[in-house]
Amino acid sequence: MPTQNVPRTGRLRTWMLEGLSDMGKGKPSRPVESSPDAGHKGQRWWRVMCLTGVDYFSTLGYQPGIAALAAGLLSPVATVVLVIVTLAGALPVYRRVAEESPHGEGSIAMLSRLLSFWKGKLFVLTLLGFAATDFLITITLSAADASTHLVENPHLAEALHDKQVLITMILIALLGAVFLKGFLEAIGVAVALVGVYLALNAVVVATGLWHVATEGHVVTDWSTALTAEHGNVFAMIGVALIVFPKLALGLSGFETGVAVMPHVEGDPGDTEEKPKGRIRGTKRLLTTAALIMSVFLICTSFITTVLIPHEEFESGGEANGRALAYLAHEYLGNAFGTIYDVSTIAILWFAGASAMAGLLNLMPRYLPKYGMAPHWARAVRPMVIVFTLVAFLVTWIFDADVDAQGGAYATGVLVLICSAAIAVTIAARKAGQRGWTIGFGVISVVFLYTTVVNVIERPDGVKIGACFIVGIILISLLSRLGRAFELRVTHIELDETAERFIQDISRRTARFIANEPDNRDSAEYRDKIEQIRADNDLPTSEDFVFVEVTVTDPSEFEAGLTVRGEVLHDRYRVLTIESSSVPNGLAALLLHARDITGTRPHIYFEWTEGNPFTNFLRFFLLGQGEVAPVTREVLREAEADRNRRPRVHVG
Repeated sequence: MPTQNVPRTGRLRTWMLEGLSDMGKGKPSRPVESSPDAGHKGQRWWRVMCLTGVDYFSTLGYQPGIAALAAGLLSPVATVVLVIVTLAGALPVYRRVAEESPHGEGSIAMLSRLLSFWKGKLFVLTLLGFAATDFLITITLSAADASTHLVENPHLAEALHDKQVLITMILIALLGAVFLKGFLEAIGVAVALVGVYLALNAVVVATGLWHVATEGHVVTDWSTALTAEHGNVFAMIGVALIVFPKLALGLSGFETGVAVMPHVEGDPGDTEEKPKGRIRGTKRLLTTAALIMSVFLICTSFITTVLIPHEEFESGGEANGRALAYLAHEYLGNAFGTIYDVSTIAILWFAGASAMAGLLNLMPRYLPKYGMAPHWARAVRPMVIVFTLVAFLVTWIFDADVDAQGGAYATGVLVLICSAAIAVTIAARKAGQRGWTIGFGVISVVFLYTTVVNVIERPDGVKIGACFIVGIILISLLSRLGRAFELRVTHIELDETAERFIQDISRRTARFIANEPDNRDSAEYRDKIEQIRADNDLPTSEDFVFVEVTVTDPSEFEAGLTVRGEVLHDRYRVLTIESSSVPNGLAALLLHARDITGTRPHIYFEWTEGNPFTNFLRFFLLGQGEVAPVTREVLREAEADRNRRPRVHVG
């Protein structure tokens, strides 16, 4: 028996669109089939911490150098301020975010609840623009920094000269390939990289502290120079507070920490509304990561400040952007230094993994649901390819320059942290928690100050973020325009009366009249029937059921329908529907009536007065407008067979 070859395009399409979320495999961690994470078993919290840690912990590769350049001899003091803000500010904020938004949407979801209609959608798209700035620049900046470490390695500098852009793109492509393979593979790689990197950093820190202890004069020299430069402790603290915004990249791991929250393993009894096990695991993740990072930040800023000459931090210096690597080569030899370089390059390369995971969690949750992305945007692999291509473009535009991307990175990080702080302040106020409201309010002010200072000093970050926002909004609106005539009702529920009306009228010829409710008095329905009969030359023996659609939130794209039946004035049968769009609600009802009765329904309209283009805009923005032709077009796209398509009549 001859075998039939499956077309390669079919296999490729099936592989690309395999599942709506290929971010995990195995049995569901919760018995909730409707959950967006159903089918995803989840990972132990410490494993997911490693996924966020490749972003958070990798900043050790450049954070000590940034602190040294920004604060000079005050670097350890400024870093202590950063740690205080981390533990007393960012950590409590994101622990609360984990409670309020346990499905990975973070502060975006919390703030979007405050606004409705198009204002809410545009606000979410703006925050998604900053999230895209943060996450995509994380991918490109980290890969660029990894290529910088590779190019500046003493053994490879000559061979790899002027090839940084190419190397960066190769690293980004490899990152994308890992996610195309599967999410479990990404977590496994992250665990290995973080374990090795932290162990090597512990060796470098221990060695540095040993040299500080055995060479006592370095501390004396540092403290003497510090006192001579700043005078007293209060002046030092004041300067440290001023330069603190420049160290804000040390806060970069918190947003990704909550973005990958859906991959934290929960308890068997977790529910969709209250996944207590996942929330508890995420809090452990955030707290453990913050404590580990705080210890390393303080230690590394201290040893690099007292052991490395300041001129080496400057552009062209051997410690520029690689202070700990400098110490590894200086005190542990080139062999260990090269191993440390390889580990740093690897974790910087893979730092984009947590950002990619965050993008894959955030974007498909919002854009397709708003009608602002194609259906395939719910599948992981196509989105990985899209984000990888965008990362290529960003790398090419910025010529893989770490410094050029730093402003955009810091702006994205700080805007999202500000939004999180404001969101939890509002949540605490609504919960009547006065103490938490004041505390989170103070934290919000601190982060707002930090953001404003950063924007003033590096306005390029806002410009780049604005480009992402404009791009997302423009593409989203074009996508929604392209899907304007798509049937977007997820499910239909009929009450007992509505189902009885449909079953009864289908025994004859199912005829529905689309009616825009006005006074809903007897005269309105009587006149409507007479008008429809006259316009369509129908005999008086024909029976009708009225259908009335009330538009709720026209900015919503996908939603379910609940259809209720009622008898008005002891004579007129009326089906009432609440929908985001009149044509979509009517088309969905007609198709559902056909499917449950096996008959082909008819619906009757009157022409809408007014300019057709204006009416289309009313449909696009307000869910109303030119109802009859749009209903027919929605039906045409939903049902290709003309013989099965419900019939539309306009008089």
